[in-house]
Amino acid sequence: MYIEKINSPADIKALNTEQLNTLATEIRLGLMNRLSKRGGHFGPNFGFVEATIALHYIFDSPKDKFVFDVSHQCYTHKMLTGRKEAFFSDEHFSDISGYTNPEESEHDFFNVGHTSTSVSLACGLAKGRDLKGETGNVIAIIGDGSLSGGEALEGLDFASELESNFIILVNDNDMSIAENHGGLYKNLKALRDSKGKCECNLFKAMGLDYFYVDKGNDIEELISAFRKVKDIDHPTVVHINTIKGKGYEPAETHKEEWHWHMPFDPETGNDFYTGGGENYGDMTCDFLMKKMKTDKKVVAITAAVPTNIGFNEDKRKAAGKQFVDVGIAEEHAVAMASGIAKAGGKPVFATHSSFFQRTYDQISQDLCINNNPATLLVNTASVYGMHDITHLGIYDIPMMSNIPNLVYLAPTNCEEYFAMLDWSIEQDMYPVAIRIPCNGVIHSDKPVDTDYSILNKYKTTQQGTEIAIIALGDFYQIGEELAELISKKTGKIPTLINPRYITGIDMELLEHLKSSHSTVVTLEDGILNGGFGEKITRFYGTSEMKVYNYGLKKEFIDRYAVEDVLRDNHLTSEQIYSDIF
Repeated sequence: MYIEKINSPADIKALNTEQLNTLATEIRLGLMNRLSKRGGHFGPNFGFVEATIALHYIFDSPKDKFVFDVSHQCYTHKMLTGRKEAFFSDEHFSDISGYTNPEESEHDFFNVGHTSTSVSLACGLAKGRDLKGETGNVIAIIGDGSLSGGEALEGLDFASELESNFIILVNDNDMSIAENHGGLYKNLKALRDSKGKCECNLFKAMGLDYFYVDKGNDIEELISAFRKVKDIDHPTVVHINTIKGKGYEPAETHKEEWHWHMPFDPETGNDFYTGGGENYGDMTCDFLMKKMKTDKKVVAITAAVPTNIGFNEDKRKAAGKQFVDVGIAEEHAVAMASGIAKAGGKPVFATHSSFFQRTYDQISQDLCINNNPATLLVNTASVYGMHDITHLGIYDIPMMSNIPNLVYLAPTNCEEYFAMLDWSIEQDMYPVAIRIPCNGVIHSDKPVDTDYSILNKYKTTQQGTEIAIIALGDFYQIGEELAELISKKTGKIPTLINPRYITGIDMELLEHLKSSHSTVVTLEDGILNGGFGEKITRFYGTSEMKVYNYGLKKEFIDRYAVEDVLRDNHLTSEQIYSDIF
């Protein structure tokens, strides 16, 4: 196998075209070995094999710098830059992350897992090169789906200002995670249909030079195109037409399903882990679909991740115009939701916690200053959520709970979640965000409130004395365990409180606790700095109440085991018990 002898990009430069094509086949075997057993971004990596080989064949990494957008498609790059064992040897799977990572290799320049960033990052590298009087090519690699993101468009708009070597490789497979949405994709289609020759050209409109490669999975054509632009003295776009999932029929046919995939049987394409049982994605979709049928004002909004709340292709079609996917444009989604609410609609925008980070200004300015009653569903906002350093969901509480006018709710079980969601959609007083539970679908047979319009009223679920446990959202179950442990070991019954509201404190209840309690414990599924527990501590600052805040340290963590993080942050019931006694 040729791949056995490839330890750096220089090793592929001696291969001829036939050998490079054989290398592409071998690389796909490595991709299949890892992805079928470990899971990961399948379609983007399978579709970008030939392009990566051609890039490394023509350019000289790391002097020539590649910046991958999202880096969903960086696995072949990793194989060609000394990390192939992480694909062919199962015991080395954990040696690498799923994204570019400067700690792994000098050939990676940024730890990137969010979309639409490569052009701006690469602009910075090119500008820094020019300021220092250095040479070398800078290549930004971006998929067509990422072009709808605001930062990508800002980067494209600026790129022509560089007036020096800068190459933007647009990998166009006519797909985002799901289908693309937006007017610019009509122009990309026109460019593909005309083989790059149509008069209307969004890249030229940005002041950029332009080359088109129709067969984006043809190594020989790619090499020819890259050779033409190497060392070019002005910003240019190379637009290549590729096939997402190339080389594996199920992934080519079902592109959305195979964008990211769980471990599977390569022979059949069937998942090894079928999961089953209830999940909040499907349940949220079903709930919203029922709402839509009886109320035409209800509209669900997503930003390129429709299945985060269960809207697969069939459900999207059934919802019709009451479902909107704005593509990779989270800021637009929040602002549009505010506008829909202002016009009398009932918008529900859902995306992942780490993607809401991109919308801080829109939540504050467009939504909350205007106090429009839109609903935001914050998914994977938890230590139990995504585990990659670029997708951590543990920073939302400090970010969102301190925006005026926003009501941020943390349900503790399934019934409470849907009661909060129903209330939020039907009320017309507040912008509301709800943390979708992330620690499994936990049911309760106890009655839940259906009206949350009287803000910041906590719910006492167990009345006791001396110690009060205020356990927020997904950590309520830890609070239950702690309360049971205290009762078992001391014979004393602690008070257990479900605060429900992240954005405010129940001053009346907290004041009342002073009369019969000496200790308060707060639990929150997020970082402590600027979080929920600090609000409680501040309230008791001038009193004799002793307050223990439990949550997560402010840090970036990567590919972690939840139990390790909980233990490291003293978040087991046994550890908390030992702290307070």
